[in-house]
Order: sequence, then structure tokens, then C-alpha cells
Amino acid sequence: MGIIKLQNIRTFSYHGCLVEESKIGSDYRIDLEIKADLRKSMETDELNDTVDYVQLNKIVVEEMAVRSKLLEHVAHRIVKRIFGELPEVSRIVVSVSKLNPPIGGDVEAVTIQLEEYRT
Repeated sequence: MGIIKLQNIRTFSYHGCLVEESKIGSDYRIDLEIKADLRKSMETDELNDTVDYVQLNKIVVEEMAVRSKLLEHVAHRIVKRIFGELPEVSRIVVSVSKLNPPIGGDVEAVTIQLEEYRT
């Protein structure tokens, strides 16, 4: 088994429960870690034999573009899509952070993290 990480994916998205958040948007940071069997690609040196991190990034960016009220919801959509499109992935850890959240305090980010295993 092996791990592939995409760190500090940045998007500008429109998630949140407040009406204003759907209009003005916010900056987000997403960290993704997947576990998959990388033994074949280690031997063949072929992209077709591994999990393409370009596809992982594309899934994250596309799902972040779909508005959700809750960060948990968008993170769960990312997990579902990766499991649906990449059968070789056995475990996913995804963190979604809203940077400078509008919570009436000096807070750098609010982050949710999900860890899911293929069932």
C-alpha cells in the first residue's frame, strides 16, 4: 500500500449557512490523503497503473464549486466521488478549511476532517 497526498489545494467558493456567504464567497484550503495499492506502478512506471493526482485535484475543485451550507457536506461529496471514480482507493482523509471565517473573532481557519474507508 501507499499514500498520495495533495496539500493546500486552494479554491474560492461559496459555502456557508449565511446568505452573504453565498454572494461574497470565501477562500478555502483542502488537504487530501488517499491510500491505494501502488505496487504495480512502482514496477511499471506507468500512469495507468496508479491513482492520477490530477484527477484527484479535479474532483476536489469541481466539488468545491458546488455550493453547500456545511463543510461536512462538501467533504462527503469529495469522498463519494473519489470512491465512485477510483476503485483502487481504499481510504480517504480529507480536510476542508474555511479561511478567515465570519464568526466574529480573530480565527485563521475553521477545518473539518473526514476519514473514510471503502466498504
